[in-house]
Amino acid sequence: MAARQTGGYGTWASPITPALLVAQAVGIGEVTWDGTDIYWLETRPAEGGRMVVVARSPDGTLTDRTPSGFNTRTRVHEYGGASYTVHQGVVFGSNFRDNRLYRMAPQQAPQALTDNPALRYANPLVDGGRQRLIAICEDHTVDQPAAVVNSLVSIDLSGRGVQRVLASGRDFYAAPRLSPDGSQLAWISWDHPNMPWDGTELWLADIAADGSLVNSHRVAGSSEESISEPNWSPDNQLYFISDQSGWWNLYRWINGAVEPLLPLAAEFSGPQWSLAMSHWGFLDDRHLVATYHQNAQAHLAVIDVQTKDARQIQTPYSSIASLRADHGAAVMVAGSPTQAWAVVRWQVADGQFQVLKETMRLEFDPGYLSVAEPIEFATTGGASAHAFFYPPKNPEFQAPAQDKPPLLVFTHGGPTGASFAVLSLAIQFWTSRGFAVVDVNYGGSVGYGRPYRQRLIGQWGVVDVDDVVAAARYLADRGSVDPDRMAIRGGSAGGYTTLAALTFRQVFKAGASHFGVSDIEALAQETHKFESRYMDSLVGPYPQRKDLYVERSPIHFADRLRAPVIFFQGEDDKIVLPNQAERMVAQMEANGVPVAYLPFAGEGHGFRRADSLIRAHCAELYFYGQVFGFTPADALADVEIKNRDRLRSSSK
Repeated sequence: MAARQTGGYGTWASPITPALLVAQAVGIGEVTWDGTDIYWLETRPAEGGRMVVVARSPDGTLTDRTPSGFNTRTRVHEYGGASYTVHQGVVFGSNFRDNRLYRMAPQQAPQALTDNPALRYANPLVDGGRQRLIAICEDHTVDQPAAVVNSLVSIDLSGRGVQRVLASGRDFYAAPRLSPDGSQLAWISWDHPNMPWDGTELWLADIAADGSLVNSHRVAGSSEESISEPNWSPDNQLYFISDQSGWWNLYRWINGAVEPLLPLAAEFSGPQWSLAMSHWGFLDDRHLVATYHQNAQAHLAVIDVQTKDARQIQTPYSSIASLRADHGAAVMVAGSPTQAWAVVRWQVADGQFQVLKETMRLEFDPGYLSVAEPIEFATTGGASAHAFFYPPKNPEFQAPAQDKPPLLVFTHGGPTGASFAVLSLAIQFWTSRGFAVVDVNYGGSVGYGRPYRQRLIGQWGVVDVDDVVAAARYLADRGSVDPDRMAIRGGSAGGYTTLAALTFRQVFKAGASHFGVSDIEALAQETHKFESRYMDSLVGPYPQRKDLYVERSPIHFADRLRAPVIFFQGEDDKIVLPNQAERMVAQMEANGVPVAYLPFAGEGHGFRRADSLIRAHCAELYFYGQVFGFTPADALADVEIKNRDRLRSSSK
């Protein structure tokens, strides 16, 4: 083996190039069965971020079922999910370009089932006995948060565009589920100011002869109990997930009462940002399979619903999502610290896991991979918080003796969300160049129970900032990183935590905000319906607590910010409008602080195009090189940095 070269942290050459990172950035989700065929949804940066329904036949043949020029994506609740369903080989899905629902049969031209682009659809399901679809409809005829109307509707499959409202009057609907015998419909609904992880209700109704819903009644849930993922057993029993115990666990509605199935201090579900969540399913009439996370580790269990006995299944995966079961098998999206997300099938008969589709094949020595170390550390008020630490790793390089690596603190979005220890080239891109990375699950993150999630109630911009600072200091104190070269980065809500930490604390020497929030008052005033009252719980009711919105918004205290920051912003972002980044950049420039701004035409909230992703990674690496005084091995285009001449003094 060749001797390792000596090079400063950040200067190491890496085979994980920006182009490779993007080439391997195919996203996979929304796995489902149709007979013996398996379907999933792929997000393809190389095709402009287009989302494509892919079918896998039993012989392993893969077929794209989304026609050329179509993008099977929905913007219901803005974040979408559940954009398609499959019934007897026919795909029914939403086309992102015109919001219409289409029937897409093999070897046939797509047939439009709806015609009004102001109406968005999600969670389509086929009611075959009545020759109709049932779906969530979101009416944007008046495209203002207070005027957007959500409902459950039926849509005639004849192609005549006949639509009928089945349920209305609530602010939000999710997860319509038709019983196997077609006689009942279950669904979830909730109202402002709740988000779905705060409190939702599970409803059940009979379906009358004319297709309308009758005898509607609430089964479970309240404004303080979160219900998710309802579905039916083969014998028409209703099962669902509730966090009434403080953890999202499985329950069922039986003999007119709610009954727990497997009480555990574990999470069987997550925050319903996407309408496509699925973490359990029936293998046969008597057994269901479910995945849950406990201590940041995924588990898989088969539960006998008659005896409630659970059998643990050993898996090689640390995280599992999008699980569906049928035919004595489960399909899921799974990953581990050394395996990227993949579509995987597990069969009861032999207990084996089979990878059906990888999102990434390693085209480099696995010796470059930095494996996540779960860490728990003390934070404000005697509490503890959680994170994953990734040390620098490159088999060809070593740093000079006594040097310590620069640290990048990753802050996830949401903020009601979480990071998982699954192989990500977006992290390995940095660690293979000599950076240490800590991916923080600050208070408010999911996966650690409802009390941990509720730490952020009224405390956004406080608890999350305390925890990212505590993570950085913990690693510096134990000697894992250079305390004088710590940077922080994040997107969306993670971008807010990034900017708040840079503005209100003097710990980080640089930062990168990817479509981040700098003015939470503007977010409360300007964002879409789904999140328009989110700030009520995270900060306080607006405008009654306007003082808190001002007090915690970095835009009002830009004079305190002395660390260089690079901003990345989609020009078509409807969630965090570009004016937030633009105002922050203008104030920093006027204050003489080094700042860079990269707007991206055609991008929204989160970048999907390959060229955008490549440009953003290259620019961020270049920026850190300029701030910390090292020259990356990559050939990088120059980035315009305002007040560049003050870089060295600002980073000291």
